[in-house]
Amino acid sequence: MSLLVDALERRPVPRVPVWMMRQAGRYLPEYRAIREKHDFLAMVKTPDLATEVTLQPVRVLGVDAAILFSDILIPLEAMGANLTFDPSPRFDRPLRTKADVDGLRVPDPVDETGFVMETLRAVRRALPPEVALVGFGGAPWTLASYLVEGETSRQFAHVKEMMFAEPELFRELLRKITDTLILHLNAQADAGAEVIQIFDSWAGALAPEDYEAFALPETRRLVGGLRRSAVPVILYVNGSGPLFDLMARSRAHALSIDWRTDLASARGQCGAAMAIQGNLDPAVLLGPAPLVETRVAGVLERAGEAPGYVFNLGHGMLPATPVASARLVVDTVKRLGRRNGG
Repeated sequence: MSLLVDALERRPVPRVPVWMMRQAGRYLPEYRAIREKHDFLAMVKTPDLATEVTLQPVRVLGVDAAILFSDILIPLEAMGANLTFDPSPRFDRPLRTKADVDGLRVPDPVDETGFVMETLRAVRRALPPEVALVGFGGAPWTLASYLVEGETSRQFAHVKEMMFAEPELFRELLRKITDTLILHLNAQADAGAEVIQIFDSWAGALAPEDYEAFALPETRRLVGGLRRSAVPVILYVNGSGPLFDLMARSRAHALSIDWRTDLASARGQCGAAMAIQGNLDPAVLLGPAPLVETRVAGVLERAGEAPGYVFNLGHGMLPATPVASARLVVDTVKRLGRRNGG
């Protein structure tokens, strides 16, 4: 069993496990060399390329987990939405009507996104047994936002208009997305993912009462639908602070928090009920080495000694991050994150 799975199950570990969101990406020269020859979607949909990119951070940084190289929007494309990257993701026909929602299908994940499962199987074969393989998907609210807005948004005006003006239509959209995700993420687990992380990247745009009314019920249904796969589930919410109490009702094994949420308080609130992952500000890695070491040490101190903690960033790795800084984070966690009783 891997350190990551043991920590997520709140079992004692000899040291804190460490991996980083967006650890496979543009800060790595090895990634850039592949990206220069292939567009993003081609990389995701070509298992040999996706496998290589997934494995790069394990070789370069020595992290305790590999996270699948893919994108949270891949299941939406399989539902019938026309996805492009130019370079940001875009749906050229945003969903705005009942006919649009009715036109979405709930696809078979193996038939429609079999390349994802092929990548997972190849990565698992290549990884040493002690390194965990993390699969992932987007949360229903975040994916619905992409479909309705059509692209990255600052104000979320269109999706909130549907949510408030046509709540039943919006709930139907969320239900279809959740049905798709349950199938897709269970297929990831069947293909070798030992942990599933759910990214609710845009939930921080919601007032707590709206998160509770719209986002949380479908997140709970999604997590509940994944339990048959017997893999720990991590829920990440960007802007988690005001929503933390509600996130704790998600049924997830662990909550991944950003740097704006106090780690010690989060650990205290969860107690022995849930694991916590996080929460170094990724911009710290742009600073000098002594600062990086000091900040990593501070995160570990706030995490405490109790079981159920995973070191990670509070958001994804920034493209300008020096590789040496990323490696320093991993090395510092391994040096300072020793625990008694593991």
